[in-house]
Amino acid sequence: MTKRLGIGFIGSGFITRFHIESFVAVRDGDVRGVWSPNAAHAAEAAALARDKAVGEAKAFPSIESMVKDPGIDAIWICGPNHERIPNMEAIVSALEDGGSLLGIACEKPLARNLAEAEKIRSLLKHTGVLDGYLENQVFQPSLRKGKALMWNRGAARAGRPYLARSAEEHSGPHASWFWQGELQGGGVLNDMMCHSIEAARYLLTEPGKPRESLTAKNVTAQIACLKWQRPLYVDKLKKTYGSEIDYRTKPSEDFARALVEYEDEAGTPVIVEATTSWSFVGAGLRLSMELLGPEYSMKVDTLDTELSLFFSRELQQQTDSVDEDLVEKQNAELGLMPVVTDEGAVYGYVDENRHMVQAFLRGERPEETFDDGVAVTTLLMAAYQSAELGETVELEKAELEDFIPAVSRGTWNPRRRRC
Repeated sequence: MTKRLGIGFIGSGFITRFHIESFVAVRDGDVRGVWSPNAAHAAEAAALARDKAVGEAKAFPSIESMVKDPGIDAIWICGPNHERIPNMEAIVSALEDGGSLLGIACEKPLARNLAEAEKIRSLLKHTGVLDGYLENQVFQPSLRKGKALMWNRGAARAGRPYLARSAEEHSGPHASWFWQGELQGGGVLNDMMCHSIEAARYLLTEPGKPRESLTAKNVTAQIACLKWQRPLYVDKLKKTYGSEIDYRTKPSEDFARALVEYEDEAGTPVIVEATTSWSFVGAGLRLSMELLGPEYSMKVDTLDTELSLFFSRELQQQTDSVDEDLVEKQNAELGLMPVVTDEGAVYGYVDENRHMVQAFLRGERPEETFDDGVAVTTLLMAAYQSAELGETVELEKAELEDFIPAVSRGTWNPRRRRC
């Protein structure tokens, strides 16, 4: 391939910056544009791309102008969840008005609910443009290497794996809209279980087989607000993000767990066990996965790092600043601290972006597409419905097309009444 993929980003926040930094290790793509409703933030993100030498990026005044720019070949949608449909509609409008793209990639989750996810996929199909679903954890090097070894050395001899566990935990999101159920589409379940369910499903899928080789049958889930509805933390959220976030009256869940029961092509049952939390107290973001089979198992924990540092209590007087220079969502500055030396690579962003860029340049659909985003959203909505009903949801009988979780409607409050 001699052509390079020119990429424009919609959104200029934390996740866009994470992507931009990961492009240092992506050879065939250049970051050439950023659009954000906050022009100053767009300019800062574009400057970051130039500083990292990953592309001569500039801030665009509109999505339409970015799509129509001849230097832009693909769009990465990384804005807030509640702007997904308006962002896609702006892209489609620009394409209909003479713009041209090779591909569109969208950050997880694809949407706030199933109806919105289907709408986004429908808008995409009318364009004929290739689609990619940005699910970085499926591209974690440790996960991909572990899966290959377990299937080649374990499953080939003892039989397929039957249980995958996946968890993502940290102390809470970076931006205020994440904490608002109506904007984000829920709480930690919608925000992070999209990762955990898809990563675990990936581990259980036989190499070379399509996603459809596993059929999701039932979902059983539970949600709770364990930490952030306590008075001290209600006040902390208000102080940090403003009075519009009041977890006394309108909380989102900060803990969620789900059991997804699948069957493979032979009717063999396999299970995904996923747990997510915004109430984790530890060094920072922790991603952990396990795969279990008849005579083998594997595990991944991103806080089991090759580098750790120790800072004694004598440094307390000198530790006034709060930073995330050791690990994402860093919670402490003292003590024994694990260091994730290359978060973009460890969490899968480098391999994810390399895969998306190369697939778009080859004219092929990537490994993860909007179809996968819709499938994940279906499971997330089934999990919310299960938590609200207090019972297992059978996917064949579930009515999820028009289902909006109570957290997303702003009516869920476990302190007032049961979900």
